[in-house]
Amino acid sequence: MTTATPELLTVPDVMAQLKLGRSKVYDLIRSRRLVSIKIDGARRIPADAILDFVLGQIEEAA
Repeated sequence: MTTATPELLTVPDVMAQLKLGRSKVYDLIRSRRLVSIKIDGARRIPADAILDFVLGQIEEAA
């Protein structure tokens, strides 16, 4: 049985997708509003975390 590996994005990838600066992305990570993991010192954000973040922002705005 194989399971799909979740797509992991770099901070610059997330910056481009959310149209945010580097500091803001790290602020979202620090405040735990955006889920991330560290792999040997490299910060990675699961693609699903971006969707969760955006949906949460939409929900808050409603």
